[in-house]
Amino acid sequence: MSDLKVIHEDERMIVLDKPAGLLAVPGRGPDKQDCLSARAQARWPDALVVHRLDMATSGLVVMARGLEAQRQLSRAFEQRLVHKRYTAMVAGPLHNPVADNGWNTIDLPLTIDWPNRPRSIVSAELGKPSVTRWRLDGPPTGGDTTRLELEPVTGRTHQLRVHLQAIGHPILGDMLYATAEQQARATRLLLHAHHISLPHPPHGDTVHFHSPCPF
Repeated sequence: MSDLKVIHEDERMIVLDKPAGLLAVPGRGPDKQDCLSARAQARWPDALVVHRLDMATSGLVVMARGLEAQRQLSRAFEQRLVHKRYTAMVAGPLHNPVADNGWNTIDLPLTIDWPNRPRSIVSAELGKPSVTRWRLDGPPTGGDTTRLELEPVTGRTHQLRVHLQAIGHPILGDMLYATAEQQARATRLLLHAHHISLPHPPHGDTVHFHSPCPF
């Protein structure tokens, strides 16, 4: 069991930096029990899950301490009072048409692709409303990759990954949504949750946390 990377801890909540390749919560089977939440609960027995990241994604994960903090944090997620930002490296050159590198919006409904789980797909008929904002992260490199900052407005399964594939720029290293060539260009999914802000239980003041991008 590896050490946890702790960004913040207090009596109400914990903020951890999850490495790529580690499950956020237990999966099915004895070989999928080692995960971020289990490691956290070994150190803080009152730690409870509030949200999760894909196994392949790295970055910030918040856990509550105790049921009341879990209720308050879960309510903040439901009311969209939690704001997350991600860094991604995507295939192909992507230019921002908005002046001063303002935010662009991807608004495409998503649903689980049940015959091909765990994949998700864009579906006008069955999909739930799904919105992602994006802008360039730094000046254009002029190459065949682009570094982006992403902000999910909604929180659907694999939302960022599917939305970027849908606009023709899959995330490098994505074993579900990128081509074989795009997968081979990275040793991991190049997606990192680098920033989160949320109301702190119980007083509700907004707190901000940051994790440097590892790629």
